[in-house]
Amino acid sequence: MKEQVKKMGTQGSAIYGMAVLGALVYFIQHAHTFWNGAVGIIKAIFWPAMVIYKVLELLKL
Repeated sequence: MKEQVKKMGTQGSAIYGMAVLGALVYFIQHAHTFWNGAVGIIKAIFWPAMVIYKVLELLKL
């Protein structure tokens, strides 16, 4: 028997990736120092997750 592998979540991954790239560009462009840019990279990674958290918090889910 052949194993069936289902690929799921590719569209969500693409949207998350675009959000991270957009946030990365935004935070790097607005960084005035090296350390602001370094913190901007970290913010860009966690920014989409924080937005979803706040939306779910507002919706009381």
